[in-house]
Amino acid sequence: MRHDRPRRLFLAATAMAALTLAAGSAVAAPYPAKTVTMVVAYPPGGDTDAMARLYADKLSARLKQPVIVENRPGAGGVVGASFVSRAPADGYTLLYTPNPFTLAPMVLKLAPAASYDPLHGFTPVIQTAVQAVLLVANPAAGVKTVPEMIAAARAGKAFTYGSPGAGSPMHIAGEMLNRAAGVKIQHVPYKGVAPAVNDVVAGHVNFAYVTLGPVAQYINTGRLIPLAITDAKRSPLLPNVPTLAELGYKDVVVGAWHGVMAPKGTPPEVVKVLNQPLNEVIRLPDVAEKMATFGAIPVGGAPAALDKVNAGDYERLGKVIRDLGITAE
Repeated sequence: MRHDRPRRLFLAATAMAALTLAAGSAVAAPYPAKTVTMVVAYPPGGDTDAMARLYADKLSARLKQPVIVENRPGAGGVVGASFVSRAPADGYTLLYTPNPFTLAPMVLKLAPAASYDPLHGFTPVIQTAVQAVLLVANPAAGVKTVPEMIAAARAGKAFTYGSPGAGSPMHIAGEMLNRAAGVKIQHVPYKGVAPAVNDVVAGHVNFAYVTLGPVAQYINTGRLIPLAITDAKRSPLLPNVPTLAELGYKDVVVGAWHGVMAPKGTPPEVVKVLNQPLNEVIRLPDVAEKMATFGAIPVGGAPAALDKVNAGDYERLGKVIRDLGITAE
């Protein structure tokens, strides 16, 4: 019996080592080993959905696994973003999002259980694109430049502007200009870009703050007049349109961006596996060509670049939201 004891200990140790190796092998299974889901927190058919599907298709070919897009709309993007924030941090559930992601929890004022933390609740993967945000006018408003618009508003002309929604970056841009110029152009919120564009084209509102893609055709045919870009610099897609900063409103800078986020705690090696092929996709000529139809310019770069942009918006535009009392009524 005594002579059997060392043998039993040896066999037990060997079995334990085998189990440990097996467990290690399971943990170390190369990512991705199954379908990756890219969540879009908006309905199908919009710019964000179309861009996500473009990237998902290209990424799938490079990862050699299906990358599917799943729409989870609701509450200005909060429903989908909250879902991803609570998903396992294993790289199999991602969020493709525009920049209202950063601001929605501030303007909606939801309970933490129904919302998410845009600053600390996610792991950034990559910034995919920037979009020009435009101030456009219906010709019937009788102005062709921002100085003319401001002068008329100061003289007492009652103007209105549309945005894709209360608390959206476009709404914030409009209120920032109102404050900087000392005017009160009345905000009319819509549920999305399409209805805001429809109403400014029809003349139901005088102006609108929107992304370039949905209004490009109307600018080309003279049915809308581009007055200014709200970004920090001019858009190469509209090089002749000045920025509001150039026109003297240096603090009125609100850009639009898109990016991919993963749940907080996603391993760096998984983020790297995603970031590298996405950077390759962003550099493809056909992707740049398709993005231009949305008024978007590919960006790319390291995860830290998206982290910086997101944090910058959170701090600067968060202060504007608090100072102006902007909410999504």
